[in-house]
Amino acid sequence: MNAWTRRAVHLGLCAALASSLAAAGDDDDAPGAAAPGAAAPNTAAPSGVPALDAEQQRAVGLRVARPIAAKAPESSEAMGLVLDETSLLADDGESTAAAAQAHAASAELDRLRELYKGGAGASLRMLETAQAEEAKTQADTHLAAARFARHWGPVAAEPQAARQKLEEALAAGRSILIRADLPGRHVLGTLPAKALLNVDGIQLPGRVLGIIRQFDELQSAGILVEVQNPPAGLAAGARVPVSLLSTERTGLLVPRDALLYDENGAYVYKQVSSKIPGEKTRYVPVKVTLMVPFGDGWLVKGVDDDDEIVVHGAGVLWSLEGVGTHAVDDDDED
Repeated sequence: MNAWTRRAVHLGLCAALASSLAAAGDDDDAPGAAAPGAAAPNTAAPSGVPALDAEQQRAVGLRVARPIAAKAPESSEAMGLVLDETSLLADDGESTAAAAQAHAASAELDRLRELYKGGAGASLRMLETAQAEEAKTQADTHLAAARFARHWGPVAAEPQAARQKLEEALAAGRSILIRADLPGRHVLGTLPAKALLNVDGIQLPGRVLGIIRQFDELQSAGILVEVQNPPAGLAAGARVPVSLLSTERTGLLVPRDALLYDENGAYVYKQVSSKIPGEKTRYVPVKVTLMVPFGDGWLVKGVDDDDEIVVHGAGVLWSLEGVGTHAVDDDDED
């Protein structure tokens, strides 16, 4: 809320409250009015805490509601890049070919070793050449396998049958691979459970395969995601927003209009009704911890499910705050 909006809200509220108070003052017979010579009821709130009577609440359109217990998955926003599947197929093919060559070189070495031992058909030079070739192919195999694991670690960790099925789907265009980057982050903690791509306003589910260990130009942690049956036109090189969803979090759901923010963090206004006749209803700012955005609100901690929270008109109460007002923990306030 900018300065002009705050001033407009404040002026409008003051006018409404002045009209309400004037009307109440003219009605000497109004319920709760002090008799002549009697002490006036205590309608003053603690310093800095907004307090309104029922008519003033109606005048400014104040509404309260209880927060709702809910569960929602924690979400991290990432940028997705559609990868070229031919790079995966080439790296895996190179690793497979290197392993086959190493196997053939090892078999040839075994054959020549047996011939050399029998003294027929194999010289020491032939045996040494075969040993050198076998050592070279083994080194090539390790290098190709390491390169494949570095580039495509989650795929390399799959069983052979599952890897082959994935590669066949990629080659046929039935699946695509997405690298979801989290800019500015290098540590992920737990692996997200699900992924959702936003493609032209359409939500596409993705299967999280695992963490990619190789950095790209963003120099950030990356997640490899498979998307099955992608829409036509979503091809290698395309960039799309991705939401990475982790395990569900439990909290109390409050609407966005109930939340305000200051230098101490997020807070809401809790209604504290007085049991003393004639005393105004107080509205105390209570600190909350923001957990997960959910629908049109947030899951929070710091309030109880039986608290009456201001869900409309919180900005008006904010404009009424006195100097020194600060949000308190709900437990401290009680």
